[in-house]
Amino acid sequence: MIRRLFEWWRGSRVSRIPDDLWQEAVGSLPFIACLSEEACNRLRQLTAAFLARKQFSAAGGLELTDAMCINIAAQGCLPVLELGLAAYGEWVEVIVYPDEFVVARQFEDEHGIVHEFDDVLSGEAWPGGPLVISWHDASLAGDGYNVVIHEFAHKLDMQNGDPDGVPPLHSGLSRTEWETVLLTAYEHFCQRVDHDEDTLLDPYAAEHPSEFFAVLTEAFFETPELVSQEYPALYQLFCRYFRQSPLSRLPVRGIPSQSTL
Repeated sequence: MIRRLFEWWRGSRVSRIPDDLWQEAVGSLPFIACLSEEACNRLRQLTAAFLARKQFSAAGGLELTDAMCINIAAQGCLPVLELGLAAYGEWVEVIVYPDEFVVARQFEDEHGIVHEFDDVLSGEAWPGGPLVISWHDASLAGDGYNVVIHEFAHKLDMQNGDPDGVPPLHSGLSRTEWETVLLTAYEHFCQRVDHDEDTLLDPYAAEHPSEFFAVLTEAFFETPELVSQEYPALYQLFCRYFRQSPLSRLPVRGIPSQSTL
């Protein structure tokens, strides 16, 4: 089912989201509430522009509302607040399930045998295609877990080929520097996970450099003090890439540092 909502902008490609609807959608998100008034207004405008360009589809029997769509769009637009929507490319659809969803997978092993299995996911980004999100998981944002920012980070990563943890870089950032900082942090984190260390960062980040980039991006915006303490060089690199410093706008919550690299 495709939801054709957003009567508040119909007739204008970009409009202002009404105050009550904006508050309903993002009022519970601390990483948006802490933005300056000027930054929040720009995020609101960027969110409206995103909604005007994208198509939201409900799946799995979900009753999709304007507030849900605005919530997802606002979370997804935060990483590109200073980069612009062009950073996400030309894909057009966001598919929203009520909860985790099942994707059929298959792979062929080294002996030519094809294996099939069901993968239970909370979100997925398809290269050149839609972004799929569990609304239940999207609604959990605000305490260090953010499936929306995670999947939108994959969309950034996919803009220059297969996801590898290296999105298209703007002026002032080189691929060599990016790979050096990110892969050094990634390898260090993998060692910690391999040694069964109880990490404050999601161990799923050790799966692949692309997952490390996505997990660290969600942490950068939700728990920036943790990223800054654990991997300060990577935090500074992300500040330069996203052109934002979330640590400067969030109250310090006293998360203890486990490892500094």
